[in-house]
Amino acid sequence: MGKLHLKSFALACGVLWGASVLLFGWIAPSGYGESFVSAVGKFYIGYAPGFGGGIVGGIWGFVDAFIGGALFVWLYNLFVSKRQG
Repeated sequence: MGKLHLKSFALACGVLWGASVLLFGWIAPSGYGESFVSAVGKFYIGYAPGFGGGIVGGIWGFVDAFIGGALFVWLYNLFVSKRQG
């Protein structure tokens, strides 16, 4: 197995999670996904149903998943290099 590209993987994680959180924030006022927004809003300061809250949550989500994806790839590549060498 080859190594993963850290920046590409982290960006993909950040964009996917950030967009998901953003969209849930935007559609939550209609009643769909309110519990998701409420639960995630406990961790993402300022995340709430609505346009502005969705933007804030999307930014938090991008940063959170970017860092998590980068840590995942760093560990994965560390384990791959130890196994090969």
